[in-house]
Amino acid sequence: MPSNRLSRAVTLINKLPHALHTPALSLLFGSQVKFAGTAKVRVHQLTPNRADLSLANRRSVQNHINGVHAAAMALLAESATGFLVGMNVPDDKLPLIKSLKVDYLKRATGALHAAAILTPEQIEAIRTQEKGEVLVAVSITDEAGIEPIRCEMLWAWVSKKR
Repeated sequence: MPSNRLSRAVTLINKLPHALHTPALSLLFGSQVKFAGTAKVRVHQLTPNRADLSLANRRSVQNHINGVHAAAMALLAESATGFLVGMNVPDDKLPLIKSLKVDYLKRATGALHAAAILTPEQIEAIRTQEKGEVLVAVSITDEAGIEPIRCEMLWAWVSKKR
């Protein structure tokens, strides 16, 4: 299985006691993606085919009606899908968000959870193709189990050498 710096770091973190996984993964992510770190996006699970992240409904990410702001919801979806693509893209490639589509369906209640997945075929394409793109499935739910937004996140990867 090919690996990159991110996947190797996650493998090392997963060797720590379980109670340290979320804090360590979240610190790693926040140090690399500053906006996600500022919003305090939490990383609960990260494997080559799945990413589980959350965002608390805190004052700093709230809108005028005390819910999670629309931009913060999109940040959570983009973070989950991007971190997942980042787990699979070779070190000589650069992952880039190509487009994101977010439909706001209902008012969110409380904290949000994101679950992003890649199929084995998508992982193989990311790891072996010189450049390409992949539509990453992501589900966002709130504390009531409601899906407040529906997203489509299209990621691309290109060579770092230009």
